[in-house]
Amino acid sequence: MNILVTGGAGYIGSHVVKSLFEAGYNVVTLDNLEKGHREAVLGGEFIKGDLKDRELLDSIMKDYEIDGVIHLAAHSLVGESMENPGKYYKNNVSNGLNLLEAMVDNDVKYLVFSSTAAVYGEPREVPITEDHPTAPTNTYGESKLFFEKMMKRYDEIYGLKYVSLRYFNAAGADLSGKIGEDHDPETHLIPIVLQKALGLRDKLYIFGNDYPTRDGTCIRDYIHVNDLADAHVLAIEGLTRGLESRIYNLGNGEGYSVKEVIETASRVIGKPIEAGVGDRRPGDPAVLVASSDKIKEELGWDPQYPDLETIIETAWQWHKRGGFNENE
Repeated sequence: MNILVTGGAGYIGSHVVKSLFEAGYNVVTLDNLEKGHREAVLGGEFIKGDLKDRELLDSIMKDYEIDGVIHLAAHSLVGESMENPGKYYKNNVSNGLNLLEAMVDNDVKYLVFSSTAAVYGEPREVPITEDHPTAPTNTYGESKLFFEKMMKRYDEIYGLKYVSLRYFNAAGADLSGKIGEDHDPETHLIPIVLQKALGLRDKLYIFGNDYPTRDGTCIRDYIHVNDLADAHVLAIEGLTRGLESRIYNLGNGEGYSVKEVIETASRVIGKPIEAGVGDRRPGDPAVLVASSDKIKEELGWDPQYPDLETIIETAWQWHKRGGFNENE
């Protein structure tokens, strides 16, 4: 099968591309390299381009006889989405519509979508299941929910089958050391903690230590990026076997606090990592933990790297080597 991966030069996308190759798929990666890295794409065809270019999408689907799409290309910074909502609606919704239209016009029937736990908003119960109400508190989450609703209509009207994967916190790096997390600016906790350990960051702050949790800091659900990537392969395989459109959560089912992440990183690298305490960030829920029972039962998803220490160890090996700067 020929699979188009949008955003395949990004952090999660590059791991998805690698997992697809290992599963025997032919892969075409489309990325505008605004955030991605060309060297992160470890094989197959690479095309630099943007989802707003409808002619390009049509030509890719025709020329490469695309059978299915894994759609990861998106803006994804919560804070930025509240400062510049138009940027998120244009890229995550309007450009996504271009993709759906191109798929329909070129008879591409299968779509796996990179969604987010941000569609849920403030959790009413934990762990969060797929039938939890959706009430996003930011533009980023809302833009992803809009696209999920669009896919549902395109299934009803055109028979376009989809799996939407609602991620929690992707972390870690591929064990090969060739690809890993490399954002600018970096906003994710684990790489920020490791940057502090490497002396690349002067200060590290915990945003609030008075939450109603076991140690007062926010609790989040971390999932190794390779396990996340494998779920995309299972999803595309399921669709080609006749799976009806589905939504799945992807998480560990276990939560770790900010303090626990810092303490675990200190153990992994063998030295203390100092952190100050700042004010809470507006809109940060105290606890976000997923139930991933549905995808485990229906698709046989079986995370291979569920413990936090392994996740941080793989990230540490990547960052210690300098990421893409070292590999260039």
